[in-house]
Amino acid sequence: MYEMKNIVKATRSYETWLAGHLRLLPADLRRKHQAMAEDVFPFLRATFYRWMQLWPSVCADEARAPKVLAVGDLHVENFGTWRDVEGRLVWGINDFDEVFELPYTIDLVRLAASAHIALREARLAIAAKDACTAILDGYKKSLEMGGSPIVLAEEHDWLRHMMTGVLRDPVQFWEKLDSMPNHKGRVPKAARRGLDRMMPDAGVECRIVHRIAGLGSLGRERYVALGNCRGARVAREAKALAPSACVWAVEGKVSTRIRYQEILDSAVRDIDPFVRLRGTWIVRRLAPDCSRVELSSMPKERDESKLLRSMGFETANVHLGTRGAAKAILRDLSKRPADWLHKAASAMVKATIADWREWRSATRPKAKAKAVK
Repeated sequence: MYEMKNIVKATRSYETWLAGHLRLLPADLRRKHQAMAEDVFPFLRATFYRWMQLWPSVCADEARAPKVLAVGDLHVENFGTWRDVEGRLVWGINDFDEVFELPYTIDLVRLAASAHIALREARLAIAAKDACTAILDGYKKSLEMGGSPIVLAEEHDWLRHMMTGVLRDPVQFWEKLDSMPNHKGRVPKAARRGLDRMMPDAGVECRIVHRIAGLGSLGRERYVALGNCRGARVAREAKALAPSACVWAVEGKVSTRIRYQEILDSAVRDIDPFVRLRGTWIVRRLAPDCSRVELSSMPKERDESKLLRSMGFETANVHLGTRGAAKAILRDLSKRPADWLHKAASAMVKATIADWREWRSATRPKAKAKAVK
């Protein structure tokens, strides 16, 4: 491991490293830094690089678990919907920017830690131990049955009603994109080529805008092509990718290969046909029913235990893409105490809160730090 630095020095080190792999946008990076100071949940979402520094020592036992091709930057708001080749609505993990070969436990602990923090900030209303139980129940069920894509058709009617209730209004969705000014700078050739190739028809006339979105990836180039095709609006986004922050966080020679497409293709998943890796750009369709879903946009009356169980189930769907994962993971889980996930998540939450307080104090010295229960 690198010599442990405080969160400010770690952030500076990571961003210097990242700038060696892609072009960073200073204005967007400042927005990210400001968001990190606002609350613990956005701080967690924005700092996977720091998680990878803390993880080996805070969760030393979990860090020795069997490895899989893991999501890495998993949390309760990294889930969304898309349409498959049949036009059916599908729900699952939305973003794979930080994919790396990691202990299977890291995705579970990070998901559970994000649930702990979300309930602290009233984003969820479920006891922390119950949240961990639900995640593990769903995870084990998926492993035992060999996984199954979560298609919101004949099954999962409760989740379908929850998701269709939060699908963005098309008028508002397109008005927001249309309000963005044309990008006046240069669009990298690879990004423009990826956008063109992912359009439903060749030669769709488009304008290009710069989109500000996300937290973990905020600061990277992100372009959206907006056009009209067959009587309605279409949009495609190209986002710059870099090697996983795991590469920065460990010493020694490790692969810098971007494995986004690999995890999409190997997981037990009903794929989105409009998400493809094009060189170092991930290109995807944007639409009202094709987006990440935030907790705040879901119905207030919801079964959160079911929701977290589904998140655990989908996590196993992804881990099952690693050959032999199910047997190795189930064997490892059988040796762990019943409360291992709750204890590990609690330890990481404690470390994350300490970092957030330090970051807030360093970046907003005159602001009174928000009390955290």
